[in-house]
Amino acid sequence: MQELLIQLEKSNPNATEAEKVAYVNDETPPDLKSRVASVVKVSGEAGMDAILDNSPYVSLAKAIIKAWSSLK
Repeated sequence: MQELLIQLEKSNPNATEAEKVAYVNDETPPDLKSRVASVVKVSGEAGMDAILDNSPYVSLAKAIIKAWSSLK
């Protein structure tokens, strides 16, 4: 997820938060979304923190992951 956000930042440094979310959603395969959502459901906030590892995009990534979790 962080790599995708870095790519987008390079190609579109003025992307809005909504554009960032849409980009990550479009570029992430459904099976990966499902696996991440499952891990977060089991491990909660601590699981997200472990996945994100102090990324500068933590708050945006958490919002995206929470949205994926609510889809199941």
